[in-house]
Amino acid sequence: MNQRLRAICDLAASSVREYVGRHEYDGRIEDLSPEGVKAGLARLGAGPEPDHPHDAAHLAAFERLTRLELGELELHRSNPLYHIGALDVSCYDREYAPEAERAEASRRHLAAWPDAVDAAVAALDRVPAPAAEALLPAAKGLIAELDPAGGDAVVERAIAAHARLVGHLEAAAAGGDRDAALGRGPLERLLGTGEALPVDLGRLEERADAERDRLRELLDDACGRLQPGRPTAEVVDALLADHPDADGVMEEARSSTAESIAFTVDHDLVPGLDGECLVAVSPKSRRWAIAMMSWAAPYEQDAPSRYYISPPEPDWPAEEQDDWLKVFSRTTLPAITVHEVAPGHFAHGRYLRRAASDVRRTLHSMAFVEGWAHYGEELCVEEGFHAGDPRFAAGVALEALQRVTRLAVSIGLHAGTMTVQDGATRFEADAFCYGPAARAEAARATFDPTYGRYTWGKLEILRLREEARARWGSTYSHARFHDALLRLGSPPLGLMAAALDGNQPAT
Repeated sequence: MNQRLRAICDLAASSVREYVGRHEYDGRIEDLSPEGVKAGLARLGAGPEPDHPHDAAHLAAFERLTRLELGELELHRSNPLYHIGALDVSCYDREYAPEAERAEASRRHLAAWPDAVDAAVAALDRVPAPAAEALLPAAKGLIAELDPAGGDAVVERAIAAHARLVGHLEAAAAGGDRDAALGRGPLERLLGTGEALPVDLGRLEERADAERDRLRELLDDACGRLQPGRPTAEVVDALLADHPDADGVMEEARSSTAESIAFTVDHDLVPGLDGECLVAVSPKSRRWAIAMMSWAAPYEQDAPSRYYISPPEPDWPAEEQDDWLKVFSRTTLPAITVHEVAPGHFAHGRYLRRAASDVRRTLHSMAFVEGWAHYGEELCVEEGFHAGDPRFAAGVALEALQRVTRLAVSIGLHAGTMTVQDGATRFEADAFCYGPAARAEAARATFDPTYGRYTWGKLEILRLREEARARWGSTYSHARFHDALLRLGSPPLGLMAAALDGNQPAT
């Protein structure tokens, strides 16, 4: 691996291990202690540039982002998710290697927990109470699969270390600052630095409001076709109430997965789509997200990807379980599946395995990753997926309203104009998201400040698509545009225009 690329990966071993497949990081935990981060930052930028100009710009953007996150903003001191992700051993569940090899890596990883927890406790001295509260369930879930009575000394020491981390977060939840805002300027820099694109939060808020209004019109149209003359809110309530139970969600997700892959292949939306995608219940350490994709990573031997779904907790009151399951209604689950599977994350992950350079396979702009998957939802509406059933268009509009509300809430919370409760109210009003699901969505902004990236990324991809249509004229096709774009891997949004230059190496 290029020396400059290695320096970035050393500070993000957990994500590089799972989503890139660099398994030299198996059993290792990145050093996120104050001293470890300082030493890691000092190694950034040493070594030769990649040969291709686009790759050099892509790499430089990630160096700047790493310096901003861990150097200037020191987010490893305020955001427990960096440390929870580093500790998580559920990454070894997926069948990327023989079971014995993965079990041994997991054991080495657990053996490193005591030192990693000491580093986390030393670093996490600025945790706002709302972020601690929001992430305590995920932190507690880290040991869900460990047997405390099994007599294994490694496990016993790991569990004891875990108790120290949980205690530290509980103290932050009880006594930490109630203000989780980063500030307007820091959020602008956090959004724009890694995307090689200047950001004006005021302009982004305007775009978010305009997109919300457009999406509401799409939802009104779909609901009007379903039940003419009935208010949209009443139609949505009925649609969301039509959902499977917790077990049925998994079976319907499997059916939707097969259907979305077949549609993507039949319409050549992601050229060369192959591979296997399994549907599985989310590990408890990952249930801060309602659904997510863990794909067969670019540097791994091929293996099934996993589409994770988070069920309601069985000890929740029945009403709260029902509110959670509304997220997986028969209207919204197909749209979620298109996003997570095809032409969304699973399909993108398959393409990354063929990317032409280490930079493109390794450094993933999350605004592009999520923007691509979100773009795929509306693309399926355009191409006629479930064309005879307005519920799919309604589901896409509902999911998009949730994502655009994330953008509005992230800006509001971190600019200091909105509280977490205000955010939950906004999700209920604008995104038809209720109860614990609305509270979880709003709380996510406290530890995932750029989660407005879904809508932002989608809008930038749509803007580039219009430029491609204008430039290519009659030779434009979705297959051509998507192939050119995905050849870049997961590029920073500000570098996507290279897809139109026609000078990209073959996959």
